[in-house]
Amino acid sequence: MTHAPPALATTRVSRGAQEQQRACTTQVRRFEMNKGDLVSAVAEKASLTKVQATEAIDAAIDAITSALKSGEEVKLVGFGTFGVADRAAGTARNPRTGETIKVPASKTPKFKAGAGLKEAVNGK
Repeated sequence: MTHAPPALATTRVSRGAQEQQRACTTQVRRFEMNKGDLVSAVAEKASLTKVQATEAIDAAIDAITSALKSGEEVKLVGFGTFGVADRAAGTARNPRTGETIKVPASKTPKFKAGAGLKEAVNGK
């Protein structure tokens, strides 16, 4: 009589243990909208073709990016403000080797939500 190796052996698990295991391994489902979804939503709401909606979204992103590159803020009343924040130089540590690394100063884009967007997200 041959036996299966322990890794391949099947074990009987009670129904309660199965439910508990499923509950532990169930992940929170996150919803996200990618660019294609955004294009479809804009096309539908504005009665545009998807090609026109894509061009409009690309133009808006390009305009915001250009403004931020030149140091400007982009304020969309009720939605929010896009800006640029300066990050100071500093040090970090490589977690694998423990070596200290110098991190140069940089600029990073930021977004501050406006009152209208905050109210919409909070269901008010």
